[in-house]
Amino acid sequence: MNKLTLAVAATLIGLASAPAFAGWSGHGTAYTPHGTYSGAHAGSCGGGSCTHAGGVVGPWGGLATNTGTVTRTAPGQFANSGTAVGPNGRSVQHSGDTSCAGGTCSHTGSMTGEDGRSASTSGSVTRTAPGQYSSTGTVTAANGNSVSHNASTSCAGNTCSRSGTATGSNGGSVAHSGSATRVAPGVVTTSGGSTVVHGGTVSTGGTTVVHGGTVAVGATVAVIPAPAPVPVVVPAPVVVTPPPAPTVYVAPAPAPAPKTVYVAPPPPKTVYVAPPAPKVVYVAPPPPKVVYVARPLPRAVYIAPRPVYVAPAPRAAIWVPAHWAGGVWVPAHWA
Repeated sequence: MNKLTLAVAATLIGLASAPAFAGWSGHGTAYTPHGTYSGAHAGSCGGGSCTHAGGVVGPWGGLATNTGTVTRTAPGQFANSGTAVGPNGRSVQHSGDTSCAGGTCSHTGSMTGEDGRSASTSGSVTRTAPGQYSSTGTVTAANGNSVSHNASTSCAGNTCSRSGTATGSNGGSVAHSGSATRVAPGVVTTSGGSTVVHGGTVSTGGTTVVHGGTVAVGATVAVIPAPAPVPVVVPAPVVVTPPPAPTVYVAPAPAPAPKTVYVAPPPPKTVYVAPPAPKVVYVAPPPPKVVYVARPLPRAVYIAPRPVYVAPAPRAAIWVPAHWAGGVWVPAHWA
């Protein structure tokens, strides 16, 4: 789980658990022809402001988030601001003002990207009759190019249909239309082949996904509870009036074969081999030099001999002072 996912999760938990405000939270899954998208959102209100945070994870693991605040500045007047972050990590700052009166809500806003470029939006939605709405608007990019759009929406029973046209600066236009039908509590299918399930645990079968069961689409929509270890009372069928068609029961499709997922082997672990410890070499200190300190020479003191008569000797006596002879100390003597 990356840092952005952790931040969104922490925001959602914080908003959903804030005791001082009125809060809400929810999650859902959208099954589209392009893959499965899972989302969660939470919000809280207090002091005239509502703060919200939400995120959607796509089929390839990319995460998009949106956080912001809506403040009621006066009766029918609202201001909003927030930040949207795409799967690539780039963020867009958005802000705007909304004014509602007489069945019409008008909105103006701006969006600024990380590169400093901005785009502006304006538009309005009008309730023309019960279940009938019309909308117009314009989006102007940083380069001056603009796209205008208008559409109408009609809701009856459990189905809302919408059609509209978008026209660019060069005069080219694109028409779009579609519908969304509520087929069970918390389950909406669209004409584009997408199914949105709000909250709860879901299981897939055929082209429709519902909470713990299968939906039979035809003249009658029956919600069959999923098997459970305890007896379950089957609720009465919910009848929806679609275009005339024979009653058809669509059995749940077999579970799709599991996709072959290639799991890349983990990268080889980097093993650090410590170098061998240096050998401890003991170098004996050199032996101390032997220095022989000779005793100081005695001071030569001449003591005159007493007059003694010595008979003449065969040779004369010679006094030899003390001296060194070949490293040997020879004391003074007669020779």
